[in-house]
Parts: sequence; C-alpha cells; structure tokens
Amino acid sequence: MRLVYVMDPMTRVLPDKDTTFAFQRAAQRRGHGALHCEPKDVYVDGGDVWARVRTLTVSDAAPHATLGEPLDVRLADVECVLIRKDPPFDAEYLYVTLMLEKLRGRTLVLNDPRGLRDANEKLYTLHFARHMPRTLVTSDRDRIHRFFAEVGVGVVKPLDGAGGSGVMVVERGDRNARSIVDYITHEGTRHAMAQEFLPAVRQGDKRVLLLEGQILGAINRIARDDDVRSNIHAGGRVEPCEVTARERAVVADMAPRLAADGLVFVGLDFIGGKLTEVNVTSPTGIQELSRHEGRDVAEQVIAWVEGHADTYRPALRSIAPGP
Repeated sequence: MRLVYVMDPMTRVLPDKDTTFAFQRAAQRRGHGALHCEPKDVYVDGGDVWARVRTLTVSDAAPHATLGEPLDVRLADVECVLIRKDPPFDAEYLYVTLMLEKLRGRTLVLNDPRGLRDANEKLYTLHFARHMPRTLVTSDRDRIHRFFAEVGVGVVKPLDGAGGSGVMVVERGDRNARSIVDYITHEGTRHAMAQEFLPAVRQGDKRVLLLEGQILGAINRIARDDDVRSNIHAGGRVEPCEVTARERAVVADMAPRLAADGLVFVGLDFIGGKLTEVNVTSPTGIQELSRHEGRDVAEQVIAWVEGHADTYRPALRSIAPGP
C-alpha cells in the first residue's frame, strides 16, 4: 500500500515519542510505502484532490527521516490518507478537511474529515457529559468567576489548545483569577472551558487509546512536581496502568457515537475515572504504550488499515512527477 501522511514537517517529529513516526515505522516494516505532505501541499485541480508529496523512509538511527523528490499524487489513487497534523484546528486545517471530502467512498481517510470537523477535542466531549466533571463553556467572565466560587478550585482552558497549552488552575480568592480569565477568554470575546478541579490528577491523567472503539491500552501521565499539567509535551512522565472497569464502561458507551462519526483512532483522557477530553486530530501515546506492553501497538493500527483499505482500493494509479 501507499500511505499519505498529511502532517507537520518531519523536522518537528520526535522519533522516540511521536505516534505518527511509530505508524510510519510499522508500515515500512510491513512493506508499505510512505508519502509525506503538509496541509499546505493539498490542492484541488480538475475537480479532484491532489497533493504535492515526497517519498519518506524512516529509521531509528539518525537521520531518522529521508525525503525524496516532490511528486504530485492524486489522492484517490492511494490506499490511505492519514491526517496527523497537530492542533490547533485553524482555518487552513478546516479547508484541508473540506478538500479531502472528495475522497469519501474512494480512499480510506483516517480519521474521517467530517468527524474531525465535528469533534473539537474540548467540545465533542460534551456529548458524553454524564461521564465528565462539572463543566462550563462560556465567554462570560463573570459566569466563570461564579463557577469557580461554587467549585472552590477549577481549571480553565482555551477550546483550541493542545498538549496542555493554556491550561490554568484557579482557586477561590486567587488574585490572579481575573487576569487569567481575561487572558483565556480574550477579554470576554472567546469561549473557554471551565471545569471542576479533580484532585486525582496528582495520581495521573490517563490516556486510553482506542482503535474502532476497541481499547488498545492505556498510559498514565504524571505531572511534574512544579506543574499541574500531565501532558507528555509539558514534561509529564509516563507510567504503565490498567483500564478500570468504570473506564471500560465509558468506552463502551461512547463507541457507537465514535464509529458513527468515523473517529477510528482516538485518545480518551481520564482523571479519577472522569472523562476530560476526546483527542481525535493526532492522538499520541502509542510509543509509550508499546514500551510498557513489550509489543509494537502501532502495527495493530496499520494492520487495521490493511484490512479496511480494500473497501476503497483504487483500480487506477496516477502519480505525476513534479516540475
């Protein structure tokens, strides 16, 4: 198969941490070809969607990525397109998902472009509010302050952040509270999410990885002593863990909605058994999970792609060399 990765530049990839690199390595090991492009390289010409791509070879030894010469490829002629661009979900990201709609029913796209548009990683979680801590979404600063007064300690975060960016803890009586809320809401002009603080975060922020609604495994991320954020990119350390019966019940409850929205590879975040986020754009954690389990979990994802790409396998191949 040929797999196209729509993602950030390979120079930003961390070979020992990034899930996308693990996918590329596993697919290469299984004999598949990789084509790399950035969102800006996707385009529509003649009514069809194309991309300016470069062949990609990865290695555990430096240099970790080797890119070939540019080629123009019609995306309906490849077996799978993996959208792995890190947040934020901005206007350019939106345009790319709209262009990739041209592939519906023709080429496997992971995750589904329509599902990505519908699933803001903060707001999509509200479909499962029964499993969440007490949550408020508003641009009204006074409403947020009243919320914090009621819960005592709360967390406020922007709706377009990732990797722990912009997440702040506010306690009742904190003299910085108004400045924090002003900053996150852009002086009351942008919506933000406020949640009840969960003390269990000190025991970890669990990432549960799913493939088509089935649990691949979980890792527990522990915040540094001088930080409240457990995210790996924020310096959190990773420990092995099990998925509890309560968390499995939440996954089972969510699975039909995830499937309906075409969200195949998903990362759920749990703190103290409460669901806090649903990560769908470029969920990470598979390398840490693989090390804990002693097997390459990324191969399981690539095997899934192999089994589902036949549904869309193109009859024709069309790659044109770039100028």
